[in-house]
Amino acid sequence: MTPIPFIVIYFFYGLAFFSMGLLVAMEGGRSTDARLRMALRPLAGFGLVHAAHEWLEMFKVMGHFDSVFFALMPVIELSILAFSFLSLAAFGSYLVLGSESTWRVSLIIPLALEAVWVAGLLQFRNMYPTEAIADITDVWTRYSLAIPAGLLAAAGLVVQQRAFRRAGLVRFGRDSLWASVAFGWYSLVGQLFTKPSALPPSTIINSDLFLEVFGFPIQLLRAVTAVFAAVFVIRFLRAFQVESDRKIADLQEARLHEAREREALRAELFRKVVAAQEAERQRIARDLHDETGQSLTAIGMGLRGLSDEIKSRSEKRDTLDQLQSLTSDALRELQRIIADLRPAHLDDLGLSSTLRWYTSRLHEMFNLGIRLDISGEERPLDETVKIAVFRIIQEAMNNIIKHSRATNAGIHLEYREKSVHILVRDNGVGFDMDAVRNRGGRVSLGLAGMSERAALLGGTVEIHSRPDYGTEVEAVIPYEAVKTGEPI
Repeated sequence: MTPIPFIVIYFFYGLAFFSMGLLVAMEGGRSTDARLRMALRPLAGFGLVHAAHEWLEMFKVMGHFDSVFFALMPVIELSILAFSFLSLAAFGSYLVLGSESTWRVSLIIPLALEAVWVAGLLQFRNMYPTEAIADITDVWTRYSLAIPAGLLAAAGLVVQQRAFRRAGLVRFGRDSLWASVAFGWYSLVGQLFTKPSALPPSTIINSDLFLEVFGFPIQLLRAVTAVFAAVFVIRFLRAFQVESDRKIADLQEARLHEAREREALRAELFRKVVAAQEAERQRIARDLHDETGQSLTAIGMGLRGLSDEIKSRSEKRDTLDQLQSLTSDALRELQRIIADLRPAHLDDLGLSSTLRWYTSRLHEMFNLGIRLDISGEERPLDETVKIAVFRIIQEAMNNIIKHSRATNAGIHLEYREKSVHILVRDNGVGFDMDAVRNRGGRVSLGLAGMSERAALLGGTVEIHSRPDYGTEVEAVIPYEAVKTGEPI
């Protein structure tokens, strides 16, 4: 065979292992499996060093070495060849033994192979003539190191294939299995047919016999199996990217879960705070009604009685009338505060009746034109929803009275199939929404509370406004998000 085809074979043979070794060195550290990460280090060494050996063979065929360097070539080639196969044996040993506790023990296998190899070299120096030693040492290196190392690598890749399957990376397990097959052929066939030498069985089973039987040199088979092994090793290196993506996804999921838990805790805290507020409002309203209200009523009745008794004394009568008027005003104000704290109608008559009473009272107190529209089939609502709807409307009306300078307002309450829809609109001065957002302000002091109440029940609150247009507060409260028996 002419030198040119051999040059091409050695070039691609070395290129395959060099590419594999370089990529393994670059990507091997990304594996989350400490066992595989440790094993890939000697595999990278094997690829890079064995590529150097094959390219030395290529340069030797090309005749680029001078006489001095050519004399050292057998020693250099033998050292590089032995080191590369010992690295391959270490790779297989790490994968086969597997557990972290046996990693140090796995070093015994390549050391044992090295001891056998050295012992054989020493023995052959006394058995064969000097001119035959170069070929014999090459053959012995392949018998004692290359074949066991290749088989160990193949066995280790089978073990790794099972590890990939357990991790759910079936596709990369197949790549590992095919790499195992390639290393098996590389070691059993590629290294069994050595150059002819005086060392049996290379006297018969050698590269000449292979060329005679198959019609192409053994170096071509080694190069082809090297290419296949490199391709499938590089393919299963992509598993590290998949592992990294999984870790990132798991981390993102954990953060999302943590954020959800924080949001749930925040919602639960807000629910408890609001529930405590409502309970305290109810208690204060009851106490004011039962104690302060009754006291003011008794004072008013007493003053009225005294006024009847001293009709003849005009000055004292005027004073008593003033005191009676102040008492009546205080009692009306107290009743208003009680109603705002916790309207009894909400517990006794329901949401719709409470809203009619509430809007009528606002109209009387503030001379504000209010239109209340209730549409849809009225449904029995959970206490949580009733209170949330009333408080949202109450806060929207408070904002209208305090800030909007409106003369008319409209409240529309619609019972839909799975939600209550609220729309509160006024004809007030309005405001610039963009300006409020840009300066980081709030639309109103109560908007955050309205939004929190709605969000707690899975609903939403939106506000729309512009100067000289008025303001709209729109809220949607679903029924299905309600937890019965937990009033807010």
